[in-house]
This record gives sequence, structure tokens and C-alpha cells, in this order.
Amino acid sequence: KENCRPDGRELGEFRATTQFLSSGSITTADGSALVKLGNTTVICGVKAELAAPAVDSANKGYIVPNVELPSLCSTRFRSGPPGEEAQAASQFIADVIENSQIIAKEDLCIANGKLAWVLYCDIICLDYDGNILDASTFALLAALKNVQLPSVTINEETGLSEVNLKQKNPLIIRKHPVATSFAIFDDTLLIVDPTAEEEDLATGTVTIVTDDEGRLCSVHKPGGSPLTGAKLQDCITRAITRHKEVKKLIDKVIKSIKPK
Repeated sequence: KENCRPDGRELGEFRATTQFLSSGSITTADGSALVKLGNTTVICGVKAELAAPAVDSANKGYIVPNVELPSLCSTRFRSGPPGEEAQAASQFIADVIENSQIIAKEDLCIANGKLAWVLYCDIICLDYDGNILDASTFALLAALKNVQLPSVTINEETGLSEVNLKQKNPLIIRKHPVATSFAIFDDTLLIVDPTAEEEDLATGTVTIVTDDEGRLCSVHKPGGSPLTGAKLQDCITRAITRHKEVKKLIDKVIKSIKPK
């Protein structure tokens, strides 16, 4: 079959995406999600802690993302400190959070200049078969939508924080960023959702992140083959279509979960 990929997909066809999402999938986390994109499997756990806001951002909390690519997920990664790819993925997720305004950091402030939430978002790859950026963004968004934070007040007499674990509230998710990655072959051929094998053979990659309104949050292109304006516009159009599909899937899974 002409234009067919090793796994039988068309050039513009995405792998099957499944999402298993439960506030109990990681019992020690405040929110979690497991996402499968073909054979690429990623889990995200969000842990919330209390801290004092930074002096120059007295009304803001913190979001600290970290992507791990352990040696167990693929033979291409080694044990030890984070490699170049894991560091680049962590920076990409940090940029997506910042550019898309998925959560307003002001919403994480409890008491101006005194107390704020810190959200540690740990994204761990369990099985690597390409396109880690799409899977990580998907898992992050799904996990954040799953977070329930306890009610916190500051006792005016003692100045200490009081946590009410019985009263929990979801995070305010302001935007729903979705990443769509493409592999480039010789400046002319574009394929979506590349596998690890396709990434190795490609002459470049590009990742487009869009939000609910079809606006561009970021374009991530780490070197490689150049892209014409027309090809880039084609990628953006496809990314906007993909966004709607992913958002629908997340909403469907969230509705099926009964909050604790």
C-alpha cells in the first residue's frame, strides 16, 4: 500500500489514544492520569504542598513540572541523572504551562505574601515508543483536571495554616493545551504522531501546541529540516483538529469518574 507506515497507519493518522484516569491510580498523589499513545505509556502524578510565595510574586503559587525517561522505558535511556531528552521535555512542559496559562498562578495563592500551593507535576514514561511530548502534555492536562485540593485557611490568632481535608475543591483549569507532533522527512513529507523508529529516521520534528480557541500556545522545533510557511500552516490546521478530539476524550473520561 502506497504511503503506508511500518505500523500500517496512513501518513496523517494518529495512533489509538487511551486514557486511564483515577484519583486513586496513584494513592499518594492529589491527582493522576495514565495515558497511552500507541505503545508510548506515560503516567503523571500531581503532588500539592504549601509554601510561602516568592517575594516578587506575593500573590502567586508555583507549578514545578518534571519529565522522567527512566532506563526501564527504553534501551535508549541510561540510569542516572536526567539525560538531554528528559531535560528538553521538562523544559517543553514548563513552557507549555507558562505560555498556555493552563492554570493562573494567582489561583494557587491562599494568603497574599504568606501562603500558596506548589504543584509538583511528575511525568514518568513507563514505555517509550516515540512522541513523548504529546503524551506528556496529555497526561499533565488530564492529571491537573483530576486534582482535588483541600480547603486551607490561616488562623488569625495563631498565624498558622489550618487544612480541612474533608472539604476539597478542583483546580481552576483556564486553558486546555494539546500538543501535536510531526516528523519531517527531507523538507517535503510530514507524518503525525511518529513512533520511536520514525523519529530516528526523520530529518526533523515539530510540535504544535494549541488551546481551546484554536490559538497557538507554542511551536517547538529543535533544529533539523526547515519547514515552509505553507507546511507549518498545514501542521497548525491539523493540530487544531486534533485538539478537539483529545479534549472530547478527556471530558468523556472525567465524566465517568465519580469524585471521592
